[in-house]
Amino acid sequence: MRCCFSAPLAAMSALPSPCEVLRSGALLAPTLLRAAAGALHGSTRKSHAHHPDALTAVHLELVTLTEDRAIITWYTGVPGTNDGLGHMLPAVTEGEVVYGTHPSRLDRTAAEDRPTAHHHVELTDLEPGQTYYYQARSRGTAATPTPLHLIRGNAVGTNRYGLGSSGGPYSFTTPQPPPGRHLLSIALCNDFHIGETTAGLMAGLPLLRGVAQEPGLAPYPEIMSRALVEEARRRGADLLLAAGDISAGGAPRDLAEAKRILDGFGSHGQDYFAVRGNHDRPRHRDAGDAFRDEFLGGAGPAYFARDLGGLRIIGLDTYEKDGNGADAGGLGDEQLSWFRARLRERGDQPTVVFGHHPLTVRDSLFPVSGGQRLGRRQARSILDAYASAPGVFLHHAGHTHRNKRTLLPQAPHVTLQEVSAAKDYPGGFSMLRIHSGGYALNHYKTSSAQAREWGERSRRVAGGLWPHHALGRAVADRNSVTAHDLSGVSPRGVPAAAPAGFRPGLGTAAS
Repeated sequence: MRCCFSAPLAAMSALPSPCEVLRSGALLAPTLLRAAAGALHGSTRKSHAHHPDALTAVHLELVTLTEDRAIITWYTGVPGTNDGLGHMLPAVTEGEVVYGTHPSRLDRTAAEDRPTAHHHVELTDLEPGQTYYYQARSRGTAATPTPLHLIRGNAVGTNRYGLGSSGGPYSFTTPQPPPGRHLLSIALCNDFHIGETTAGLMAGLPLLRGVAQEPGLAPYPEIMSRALVEEARRRGADLLLAAGDISAGGAPRDLAEAKRILDGFGSHGQDYFAVRGNHDRPRHRDAGDAFRDEFLGGAGPAYFARDLGGLRIIGLDTYEKDGNGADAGGLGDEQLSWFRARLRERGDQPTVVFGHHPLTVRDSLFPVSGGQRLGRRQARSILDAYASAPGVFLHHAGHTHRNKRTLLPQAPHVTLQEVSAAKDYPGGFSMLRIHSGGYALNHYKTSSAQAREWGERSRRVAGGLWPHHALGRAVADRNSVTAHDLSGVSPRGVPAAAPAGFRPGLGTAAS
């Protein structure tokens, strides 16, 4: 099953430009050649003689950074071993993070409660606006960062302190909290791909092998989706927005399973909302529409608007068209007209828009084709509408399987936030925390044991280049704070009276 990031590479109608191919090819060629050699010769699980106490601590990442906490992850492996994917076999051991406000005085410690190879440490009770220095250790060995050299990125801090050394200490500065009081929190997620069996099969690049689940374990899309629902609830999400590609191919059984998993969060149309992605489209006109049957009661449009205590949620069907799923996203004429009319009616109302395809794709390591975004003409039309709707403050999209924050001069008050796939590395969701005077976006990896194991295994997608694409070039791509007047939103998302035309599970649709 092709991933929606790579599917555009197979579409002749949406090929990247020659300049895009040359730019990316110059960066990717060495790794692609190594991956091709591995695929041709076959990699088998093997190991060399090693000391029983030897370990290597790698893939250090500062995943989440809020005003009062930070989440740091890394992996410990046995040097000289290979799991068949060019990845070290796990070394189960303890993990701790030592940190402080001066690099020579790391006088505070946060430790895990049990040994593991997939380390996940949360620092709490941090002070807003304070710079901290830290080092992650396992059995005395300092962890080294995930390398993001191809994109000149930084996986471990908000500045480059410590990057020239081996094991740090590294540095980050906590942000100030969003202004005003906290009102509600919304989990933003996408790309569950229920039914998928191999991650990262690159259409058009057959020598790049995908990554499958270990034999005997549960399907990874189900592991990751269930873990996401549980984590979002545990971290206090009041609502959940699922921005498409709920299934791998639109099969009724997969969408039914996805609905069962998401129902663990609450009721569709009340506690969570889902919109269609290109993978959820009907395959044949006479075969029915499983997404519509499962999530929309078999009737009505797949787009909606819903008022939740002064906060308007608008969900878009960005593949309301005929196509092969690898071409550009598109809204039908009726939906686009309806959407623009909603913004004109109440342009000042605090509004979150979500849909599968992003409006634009900037700064990608891989070649950017038209199929990775909404059609250019419609994207421009939406940005023009945003320019006249100051209440819109966030447009959440998936499809690219990466964390990326973009601001455009046409509508600088709107954060365009791409969120990485729920199904594989880094695996998780972004939490939108709404305050009366602004909002924060924070990415969380799902932290169950099985989710951590699959997240580490699936970082080998695209010949090991996936972290350069998916994690986020900088901490700010997955953690940000923005001032915006949201005082009209009710605390904790107390629902307003259902507007005219609302049907349970659908919201206010086109009349």
